[in-house]
Amino acid sequence: MAVHLPVARARTAGTERVGRRRLVRQRTVAGWLCLAPFLVVNLLVIVGPSVATVYYSFTDWTGVGGAAFVGLENFRQLAGDGNFHNALAHVAQWTAFFLTVPIAMALLGSYLLSQVKRFQILFRLIYFVPYTIASVVTASVWENIYDGNRGLVPLLADAGVSPLEGVALLGNKQTALPAVAWVDTWHWWGFLVIVFLAAMQSVDAELYDAVRIDGGGRWREFRDVTIPAIRPTLVFVVLITVIGSLLAFDYIYIMTQGGPAGATDVVGTLLYERAFRLFEAGYAAAMGLSMTLLSAVLMVVYLQLRRRGWEV
Repeated sequence: MAVHLPVARARTAGTERVGRRRLVRQRTVAGWLCLAPFLVVNLLVIVGPSVATVYYSFTDWTGVGGAAFVGLENFRQLAGDGNFHNALAHVAQWTAFFLTVPIAMALLGSYLLSQVKRFQILFRLIYFVPYTIASVVTASVWENIYDGNRGLVPLLADAGVSPLEGVALLGNKQTALPAVAWVDTWHWWGFLVIVFLAAMQSVDAELYDAVRIDGGGRWREFRDVTIPAIRPTLVFVVLITVIGSLLAFDYIYIMTQGGPAGATDVVGTLLYERAFRLFEAGYAAAMGLSMTLLSAVLMVVYLQLRRRGWEV
C-alpha cells in the first residue's frame, strides 16, 4: 500500500488540476456568454456606424440610395472649405473658453463650498440642479433672458444700466457665440463643482495644518495643497472638457442654428446642415472622420506627454 501511495497522490493531483482547468474554462465560457449581448449591441451601434462613416467619407452620397466612390475628393474639398475652417476656429474658441472660465469658476466654487460646514448638502443640490435640466429647457429659458424686448437687457436699461442696450445678444456676430457659451457654462459648471468638491474632500487635512503652521493663508493652501492633490481629477476634467467641446452642438443648434451668418457655426452644426439639409451625407461623413482623427491626435499627444514624465 505504501509503495503505491505516491502514484495515487499524483493521480489525485492530476485529477484536481484537470478539474480546476475545466472549472476555469466553464467560468470563462459563462463570462463570455454574459458579455455576448452587450458585445453584439456595441457592434451594432458603435462599430457598425463607425465603419460605415469611414466608407461613406470616400463617397458621394445623399444619405439614401447608392453611393458613388470618389476617393479623397471630399477631403480635398474639406481642405479648401472656408465654412469648415470657420467652424474649426469656433470650436477652438469654444474649447479655450471652457478650459478656462467654467473650470476656474468650479474650482473657486468647490473650494468655497468645502469650507462650509452647515447646509453643505443643500448647497451641493443647488449647484447641481442646472446640470439635471434638459438642454432644450435651459436654452428656451435663456433665449427669453436674452430677448431684446422683454429679457435681461431691457430690464437693466430700465434700471439705468445699459452697456448692452440695443444689442441683440443672439443676433449680433460679436456676442452670439459668447452668449451661447455662457448658457452652456451655467449648465455645466455645477457638475464640475461637485466633481472638484469630492476630490478636495479626500485631501489629507494634515497637509492644510502644515501650511497653517508655516504661516500660510487660504491662497497658499489652495495653491500648494489643493491643486496638486486634485491634479488627477483636474486632468480628467480637462479631457472631458476638450472632448465635449469638440462635440459641441445642442445649445448652439437650439439657440442660433449656427447664425447669425455663421458666427456660431461649429463642426457639429455644419455637419448636421450638410447631412440633413443639403443631403451631402458623404461630405458630412468626411467632416466627422476628420474630427475623429483630430481627437485621436490630441489623445496621442496627451499619452506621449504622460510617457515622457509630464505631470498631466
